[in-house]
Amino acid sequence: MMLCLRRTLVHSNQYSANYSLVVCLLLCSIMCTAQNNNATSSDTASLNAVTVTAFASGLKWKDVPASVALLNKQQLMRYDGTSMVPLLNTIAGVRMEERSPGSYRLSMRGSLLRSPFGVRNVKIYMDDVPLTDATGNTYLNLIDLNELSSIEIIKGPSSSFYGANTGGAVILNTDDKRGIDAGLSGGSYGLFKEYVSIKEHTDKLFFGLQQSHTQSDGYRQQSALRKDIVQGKFNWKLNKTSSLLFLGFYANLHYETPGGITQKQMDSLPTLARQPSGSTPGAVEQNAGVYNKTYFGAVTFRSAFAKHFNNTTSFVFNHTDFKNPFITNYEKRKEFNYSGRTDFQYTINKGNSFTLKTNAGGELQYNNSYIRVYDNNGGTLGDNQYKDRVYTTQYFLFAQVNITTGKWLFQAGLSNNNLQYKYSRLTDSSGVYPITKKTGNTVSPRVGITYSIIKNVSLYAVAAKGFSPPTLAEVLPSSGLFTNTLQAEYGWNYEAGIKGSVVNNKLQYNASFYYFALKDAIVRRVDDNGNEYFVNAGGTIQKGAELWMNANIINAHQGFVQSLNIWNSFSYQPYKFDSYKSGSNDYSGNKLTGVPRAIDVSGVDVKFMHDYYTNITFNYTSSISLDDASTVSAKPYHLLQLKMGKDFLLHKMKLKIFAGADNLLNEGYSLGNDINAFGGRYFNPAPVRNYYVGIAINL
Repeated sequence: MMLCLRRTLVHSNQYSANYSLVVCLLLCSIMCTAQNNNATSSDTASLNAVTVTAFASGLKWKDVPASVALLNKQQLMRYDGTSMVPLLNTIAGVRMEERSPGSYRLSMRGSLLRSPFGVRNVKIYMDDVPLTDATGNTYLNLIDLNELSSIEIIKGPSSSFYGANTGGAVILNTDDKRGIDAGLSGGSYGLFKEYVSIKEHTDKLFFGLQQSHTQSDGYRQQSALRKDIVQGKFNWKLNKTSSLLFLGFYANLHYETPGGITQKQMDSLPTLARQPSGSTPGAVEQNAGVYNKTYFGAVTFRSAFAKHFNNTTSFVFNHTDFKNPFITNYEKRKEFNYSGRTDFQYTINKGNSFTLKTNAGGELQYNNSYIRVYDNNGGTLGDNQYKDRVYTTQYFLFAQVNITTGKWLFQAGLSNNNLQYKYSRLTDSSGVYPITKKTGNTVSPRVGITYSIIKNVSLYAVAAKGFSPPTLAEVLPSSGLFTNTLQAEYGWNYEAGIKGSVVNNKLQYNASFYYFALKDAIVRRVDDNGNEYFVNAGGTIQKGAELWMNANIINAHQGFVQSLNIWNSFSYQPYKFDSYKSGSNDYSGNKLTGVPRAIDVSGVDVKFMHDYYTNITFNYTSSISLDDASTVSAKPYHLLQLKMGKDFLLHKMKLKIFAGADNLLNEGYSLGNDINAFGGRYFNPAPVRNYYVGIAINL
């Protein structure tokens, strides 16, 4: 009944009513909780029992004063296992786009405003080490889903502990489960993936090695993908109190970039790549695409060096060889990244009466980028246009305290952030270089509080300041003009919510309301040649509501239906520009570009007798404003996804076979819009109805 009520509202135009509805649902939940407070706990898996790593607090999910979403191993494999897009789009407040296979964009509560490509304004870690580099960029498309055990998504500004961001943070946890895993899958448009993983434990040593290969011809012209990854992990227990972890991977990624097309082209022939226009060639003629070869290595030392004290220190090195034949040029870039992070913890635990945990540390990152830009002669290097060298240094110091007493938990954190770009155009002898741009001593506080109403239900409130300086791709965009006037965006986020479980843990939920006022918002512009540039756009008002629910209807060991879960994620995002003027144009009050007003994702997971299962997902996304003037919008769309399979147990080997379909309703939609695009080329059409099959084994 609750899902039906919310569905009705999503499809109506009365979006403001969603606030009232969510409030009603929360009141109903509290009433149900009170009625079931004395019930014994069932064996149903509950998030309440899960310890999260967010803010290094070591708290249970319901006790963390933040909106944190968790995806476990089973959820990671809910789709075809080749793309993060459908997976992360099940999270309320999160939207992931893919303009072509392998070209990810990640938005958390509207942060997509700054991401014409890649992942920016979100800090990403893997096993306590930063994947995000000093320039603010993250190559999330180099990660293979099969090697992860879980993902944590922290929504809202997290600068107090994770440094520069206003969107939030993502923590990727790699898989340590012992065994041999292998799989093959294939599907429409030439999709093929294979992977092999070996993991072994001894008393003092963990060893893991994985290899994977993914390829696809793509739905559109100029949208092929090829990705090869080799990853290793070694964890050595030095003694009872310390351990040494090595994590490394090599990734070789190539994906073609078809570019945006107009609404008329999308309606008539959506498989088209960007077409020639005047003297500007198209994507096919220029063989547009991205080549990325990355070596990544990290060493982490953990030690409980004294009573109540422990430390985690990581060192990271990675090198990226990047090539990008584009419509108007051909960029070659060599990146050298160095990072270090240390976190000292002091803990006093006196049981339920009082717990104190403090964290103090810092993170230092350095990037050296050597950039060469040439003419693009049909996908081959032409004459050199210019050569650049950019040195980027970013560091922050942080401190945090957690105090738990009785039903209350208090959390307070603070960081001081600094960033510097040092830019030189090596082909310019005018003497004006190097140019230095600094963003210094930015203080980002955060305060959170949680109150446990009853055993399995908590209220929380947060006030946090986030800040995010311009990334290298924004101060030095594809136009080739270094911009030292671009300012960091910043703002305060105020949030309150309720989370927990009722009815013997059979209904779990998390509801949140937030108000985020962003100042000096960084937005994208595109010139007539397709080159992008960025400007500060006054501010934005980002207030919204999120609701996630998971109902375990059936959890039995006998009968035809042995497990039935129904879940729903809802995001209400009526964001708008605030005091935003560009020349003679006043965009104040307009819809925030690139952000849908409402997203509703529902799912049904059923396990039948004899280990057959079915997963169904339905996604409704409302219209999306594509330009700051709010004159062009992408149409709403509905997606229906299905996966079916069977698990076998053959002696000691587990065998899985599965098949699935995406976009069963055959919707024509764009899963990656080019906002503020010149010439009306806003759209990157997603595949129509398509299918996949696969097999996986575990020993």
